[in-house]
Amino acid sequence: MCKLSYTTRKSHVFSHASLSQTLRRLVAVMLMGLLGFHQLGAWGFLGHKTINRQAVYALPQPLFGFYKTHIDFITDHAVDPDERRYTDTAEACRHYIDLERYEQSLPIDTLPKFWKQAVEKYSADTLFAYGIVPYHVQTMLYRLTEAFKNKDIDRILHLSADIGHYVADAHVPLHTSINYDGQLTQQKGIHALWETRIPEISIDQYQLTVPIAHYLPSPNDSLWQCIEVSHSHLPMVLFNEKQLTQQWGEDQKFELTTDAKGKTKKQVKTAFAMAYEKSLENMVEDRMRTAITAVSSYWYTAWMLAGQPDMTGL
Repeated sequence: MCKLSYTTRKSHVFSHASLSQTLRRLVAVMLMGLLGFHQLGAWGFLGHKTINRQAVYALPQPLFGFYKTHIDFITDHAVDPDERRYTDTAEACRHYIDLERYEQSLPIDTLPKFWKQAVEKYSADTLFAYGIVPYHVQTMLYRLTEAFKNKDIDRILHLSADIGHYVADAHVPLHTSINYDGQLTQQKGIHALWETRIPEISIDQYQLTVPIAHYLPSPNDSLWQCIEVSHSHLPMVLFNEKQLTQQWGEDQKFELTTDAKGKTKKQVKTAFAMAYEKSLENMVEDRMRTAITAVSSYWYTAWMLAGQPDMTGL
């Protein structure tokens, strides 16, 4: 579960400041159902559904035929993990990893890559506090492989939709950082801007056809490499938004809109979002396209590890 036991912390792992920040994040997690936390779910509903749907078309035969038959289920259930965060306290930490928590200068390649070794070094409580997305994907891959071995269609479909969500989350720079919503740099709201507002505006112009999925000889290494790349984009994500906000001014950045139910809300103007996206040099589209390839490849790898069971007629 995503719970903490602070008495087990080691001083070199948890400073007083990071403890306070973790407490704030835990409070936010507990309150997410009350505060509409869904807007901080990576890619938003549209993004996750698009990634899972496009990943189906990247599958080679004979797996493509099975997934194509169930493409609507895979698409619709891509958002299940975000919806579970309202009712399951163990869910939130599966969507991110705060890399800065592990000492500011710690190279990512020195982090334990497997859960058992990570628990031995940092304790489970610490890992839950910092986020476990790379470790949870390992668990999901094992479960999906077992489901393929058993030809359990229901579990294959649910687990495929879920692992697609978590793998996609790992492709979002802000899901690799303690500063996940710009709250530490006076950029609150950047999370929804990067992964929800921009795709909502531009997704119709994205080129999301990707190469055919491939077997991952080391799926764990592949995910950690993905997280490393995601984190490397973080400085640009933050710097460009701050610079653009200073140039435009708050009054030119936001607008008030009214939804279909007559509710007024404040949102980033389309022009600002497009200017920000352009400054990122197509980063959002690129991370979405890379996520599609990764999701498809994880499905294909699970099937291969299961011994390539015959899925025809299921």
